[in-house]
Amino acid sequence: MLITLNNATLTAIIDTMGAQLISLKDTTGKEYIWQRDPDVWARCSPLLFPAVGNSRNDKTIIEGSSYHLPKHGFCKESDFAAKDITETKATFWIRASAFTKTMYPYDFCLSLTYTLTEQGISMDYQVDNEDSRKIYYALGAHPGFCCPLEDSESFEDYQLKFEHKETLHALIYDCEALQFDCNHRELILDQSDTLPLSYPLFDRDALYFDHLDSRKVSILNPGTGQGIEVSYPDFSSVAFWTPNGQQAPFLCIEPWNGSAIRSDEDDIFTHKHGIQTLEIGEHKTYHLGIRILPSKELK
Repeated sequence: MLITLNNATLTAIIDTMGAQLISLKDTTGKEYIWQRDPDVWARCSPLLFPAVGNSRNDKTIIEGSSYHLPKHGFCKESDFAAKDITETKATFWIRASAFTKTMYPYDFCLSLTYTLTEQGISMDYQVDNEDSRKIYYALGAHPGFCCPLEDSESFEDYQLKFEHKETLHALIYDCEALQFDCNHRELILDQSDTLPLSYPLFDRDALYFDHLDSRKVSILNPGTGQGIEVSYPDFSSVAFWTPNGQQAPFLCIEPWNGSAIRSDEDDIFTHKHGIQTLEIGEHKTYHLGIRILPSKELK
């Protein structure tokens, strides 16, 4: 089922299947979210839970038992219930079920609330521990943004603009071993807040930064001022991805708590970097904001 949110400046559409944001348009009809194309990437903004990325051989050990936990978890195959729907706000939620317990043993409630604002949309995640024991999970976002925004532009006309000047080493993904190689880091930024975009940056899958100060980053055309800004105050790391070799007209900004398997990790789920925990009866919230940047002509 599709839920539409509207205000005077923007329209958003969320699909209850996966609680995915599938469209964000302004009053001119400009689309900011990648439109699902199965020949390139069939999704547009998956919710990553209780895993971020892949496990080794798609298996992980939780509470002493082995589980087949697919890449990014099960939310993309889950139809969320919708509640508290207004013109500009809606909440989507799922609870543990027989389906989720084949992959992940804990009782939980996961919700994602979308709130449309004048400049963009906020996404507020909440995880509740409904189990009789401490629970462990990873959580991440994966929105894909149209890049370029205009037919007359190219991907290379855009840049990533970070909140702070950074010295960033990307942890390189080993595409043969299917894991991040902790012995292989590559300097991407050296005391700079600007990374010009080019497709070769993504020849080895995602650019993953597990240590950075910035909690905001923009995809920006410096010539026009157009783009989007993503703020992720409650996420510890961020990755960027577009499918290698495809020259696809989109870029994903992926705030993560957790990551795909790393070479310095074993297969025990609770040992993973960035793993989140909740005690019995506790809940935790995480905020992500998307803001549309006006062109220079509108400033």
